Amino acid sequence: MSYSTIKYKIEDGAAYISFCRPEVHNAFNDDLIYEMTDLFGKLDEEKTLRVVVLTGEGKSFCAGADLNWMKRVITQSFEENLKESNDLANLFNKIYNFRCPVIGRINGAAIGGGVGFVAVCDIAIAAESAKFSFSEVKIGLVPACIGPYVINKIGEGKAREFFITGERMKGRKAYEVGLVNDCVEYDELDDTINKIIDVIKTSGPEAVAVAKQLCSSVPNMSPEEYKPFTAEMIAKLRVSDEGQEGMNAFLEKRKPKWSK
Repeated sequence: MSYSTIKYKIEDGAAYISFCRPEVHNAFNDDLIYEMTDLFGKLDEEKTLRVVVLTGEGKSFCAGADLNWMKRVITQSFEENLKESNDLANLFNKIYNFRCPVIGRINGAAIGGGVGFVAVCDIAIAAESAKFSFSEVKIGLVPACIGPYVINKIGEGKAREFFITGERMKGRKAYEVGLVNDCVEYDELDDTINKIIDVIKTSGPEAVAVAKQLCSSVPNMSPEEYKPFTAEMIAKLRVSDEGQEGMNAFLEKRKPKWSK
């Protein structure tokens, strides 16, 4: 399928996705939501895929909702707005729970809903010059669909502060509050991300997918739930083909097959 709002390529086990609407600072609309949802469905079928990198073309990462789309949204009914909001919520959930690690290459401004695409990344690396803002309150809205992922990242206290004030922050502060995992000079972005990709490829693909499950599931469980859940998780991995290969490789002092 040919996409009009995004571009992607797959090289050496990594998928590189770019928002490609630089003329509107990569603002998203219903077309982008549909195309991103479709693409992640296709990428899920790429069994040799190890990692996904998400970024934006031009100066911005994603400047939130497209103004022309918002003009139409204003005239829509509650039911129409609910459908499109559900579509966006489903996209964030699909990226967040994607089996492979998703790395955010935050090259520039991430505003409003655009911060949602930062928050659903497993690892986000921001340029120091990048700007972030939960600007929804400035137009009488709230960061609703992105809220669960942002709160998971930065905690309720900071989320309350930034959701209420709509304060604009740069990459360094986004790193300090936990919204991104690292903050580097713009010209260091690619080298930093390439090193992370190399490290990820030394880990077992199945183990990485289960590690993501572990992080998203356990915080919502009681001790009575997470004790059997985690015990069964490690037991299954130990007897899996990947677990057997990994443990034998360690004992035999050789690299496992997936990292060769």
